[in-house]
Amino acid sequence: MHNYKKLQIWSDAMDIAVAVYALTNKFPKEETYEITQQLRRSAISVPSNIAEGSGRNTKGEFNQFLGYSVGSSYEVETQLIVSESLNYCSKEEVDPIIEKININQKMIYNLKET
Repeated sequence: MHNYKKLQIWSDAMDIAVAVYALTNKFPKEETYEITQQLRRSAISVPSNIAEGSGRNTKGEFNQFLGYSVGSSYEVETQLIVSESLNYCSKEEVDPIIEKININQKMIYNLKET
């Protein structure tokens, strides 16, 4: 249906996932199997669901996976806020990622409407 690698939403979601990985590299080691892992899984889920949905046969199925992507992006946003609240990272580190997430969410919603 779509070549996901040509979708801006996928490319941006990949950039966000890479930024999340870089940020979580400095989280406390005792969080490796807690918020670090959960945050990384959620971040990877966004471009993964876009890719999976693009391989589906109908617009409805594609939109369903875009919805999953948006849901995962809200998870990432929330987990970043929690990480900042726990002083694992700073507002200056989190805010640019959240801004990219919010832009990506809007782009996904716009694609769903077309």
